[in-house]
Amino acid sequence: MGTEQQIAYFLGELRDANPHSDSHANPHADSHANLERRAAAAKGLGRIGRPEHAGALAEAADDPVPAVRAAVALGLGRLARLGRPGVPAAGGTVLPRLMHDTDPWVRRRASVAAIRLKLTGLTVTDAFVDLLDDPDHHLRINALDGLDALGVTGDVAALARLIGDPEGAVWGRAWKLLYRFRDDPAVRGEVIRTAREGEGAARAQVLEMLPRDCTERLLDSLLTGLRDPSAQVRYAVARRLLDLKSHSVRDALVEALRTERDPEVAGLLLSGLGWHGERRVTDLAVRWLGDPRAGRDAATALGHLGTGTAVEHLRRALTDRAVPETTRGAAAVEVGRAGRWDAVWLLLPLLDDPGAEVRAGAVDGLGALVHDGLRFWERRPVAEALTAHLASERDDTWRTCNALDGLNEALPALRRLADEAASDEVRGAALRLLAAGDTVSLQDVQRFERGLGDEQEEVRYQAVQGLARWVANGVLPSLDRAVRDRLTTVTTDASPRLRRAATELLEAVDTSREPQPGEA
Repeated sequence: MGTEQQIAYFLGELRDANPHSDSHANPHADSHANLERRAAAAKGLGRIGRPEHAGALAEAADDPVPAVRAAVALGLGRLARLGRPGVPAAGGTVLPRLMHDTDPWVRRRASVAAIRLKLTGLTVTDAFVDLLDDPDHHLRINALDGLDALGVTGDVAALARLIGDPEGAVWGRAWKLLYRFRDDPAVRGEVIRTAREGEGAARAQVLEMLPRDCTERLLDSLLTGLRDPSAQVRYAVARRLLDLKSHSVRDALVEALRTERDPEVAGLLLSGLGWHGERRVTDLAVRWLGDPRAGRDAATALGHLGTGTAVEHLRRALTDRAVPETTRGAAAVEVGRAGRWDAVWLLLPLLDDPGAEVRAGAVDGLGALVHDGLRFWERRPVAEALTAHLASERDDTWRTCNALDGLNEALPALRRLADEAASDEVRGAALRLLAAGDTVSLQDVQRFERGLGDEQEEVRYQAVQGLARWVANGVLPSLDRAVRDRLTTVTTDASPRLRRAATELLEAVDTSREPQPGEA
């Protein structure tokens, strides 16, 4: 069947779409086959039809069956590819009406077709504005895309409400459209009004997005916002107010923390006020230590305060099994950072705690003690415990590796791990720590050289990095032929980072051997 015959067939099928014909006296009597044929005809005419056929599609827009009306909208949208005046004219008569259809699928097809046909005018704009409140989020998206294509804001208040939409694709488009018209006084006024007195998620989102230099302008409404019924709003308000150094603002934040019941908001207030050294939060932080969400922030706040009372509360939390694991882990970190006389002995047993987050906190706490400088009688016990923890592969290898950095008492055990550990990560971590040590031995250099031929990429990479460090420090001005040959092979490795590191090392060795000015 040729194109003209197909078009004629589709037109014939669409004649049954006339709502005044006898076949529609009882739409429920329509056979499923008739329905499918009419819908297929509308779609097909849009696919192969010409501009003059847009009118036939428009006449079928009153079909009582939603599937046919949706097909009409789809067909009109497909005709948009022709770019002829007759198509938008026909679409403009029916698509705004279909955008108000009771069936969401019809509304969706009609709104897309209106965008494709680039329809303009007040009727189309109003139809898109009405869809801003549609329960179907796809239609809210189409409405925003349609207004954007028209270059208008439509209903500014509705746009501002959509900033609080739960769908990211909706509120993102709404904010983009408002930002596009940010110089419009009506838009600026509505955004500021929403920031001051909007409801729930919309106000919270606007407060997150507005530039920080708006905070002073909003100060009065922000202070009252600390008591807003919405936890989202209180969170957004607190984020802004924590940037201010005013004593009155600080007083308001402390009072807000005193009455706060939401753990997310309380955690934010604890973190911010603790960071600023606000000692009035000590008792309030203790109150939140048992909360699964805010407990971590409470422990961190006490750590930032660093007072004797605050550290004593952290010490108690370490051994209190009723305290959540996340809180105990954070407390372990802060006890290490505080560096009191018994910190090492409190943390070492926690390396065997059943809770993974507690063990991680103990490792980080011990790492903080290593970094700040252990007492000489603490160095060996810490080295032995951390290297044993590294060898156990129980937790994150690189966390333990970082904690050991700079602890020379661990070097003998690290050399054994570099030679004997079954885990490639443990061998790689051991080589990394040997390279970072203060002294280098011929045996360590040989370990790096052997590591170039290891089966595991991590070990080969750390071996190259170890050799590179000693070349950079002038310890290895040259490499023997066998090592150079291995490095040359590594420059063709499948690992990009390994190829790059080996190439840079060979270049560094060659540069170090170049004659200096004045040399023969």
